[in-house]
Amino acid sequence: MGFRYFQASSGTRVQPECMEASPANHRSTPAAAGFDLSEIYVHLGLGARAETLPDFAWSEESLARYEADHQADGDEGRLVMIGPAEATWTSWERHPAGDEVVVVLSGRQTLIQEIDAQHHRIELHAGQAAINPRGVWHTADVHEPGSALFITPGRGTEHRPR
Repeated sequence: MGFRYFQASSGTRVQPECMEASPANHRSTPAAAGFDLSEIYVHLGLGARAETLPDFAWSEESLARYEADHQADGDEGRLVMIGPAEATWTSWERHPAGDEVVVVLSGRQTLIQEIDAQHHRIELHAGQAAINPRGVWHTADVHEPGSALFITPGRGTEHRPR
């Protein structure tokens, strides 16, 4: 299982072999107060259910646990998070389980989608969004650092070098 590789505390994009494993459990906690979506992610599941993931970590162990804990949601499950957009991506990714929504919150980047062997470029500024269709390889060139909101079908996500 793969996801976009972020380390929320530092905002640094890292590859799996560089990730530190940390203990995590994915039991939801009541959101009695506001929370920072760049630190506490949300899982959207079947039955219009939203669960906070307070101990989510970008480690292979945590990702495997996340997938196992939410397996019943199948391809309909979504991970919602805010991630840093500090540098141009060094890889491509695609989501076979469904479409991904990307909303640029700050900064400026160009989303590049590979469709029918052509690179389609979508320039995004703060407040603008794009959809990465199911199974479409995509990457991003960051022109001005910032952050983005991702609503991602993480199940089966694949990566390849850029």
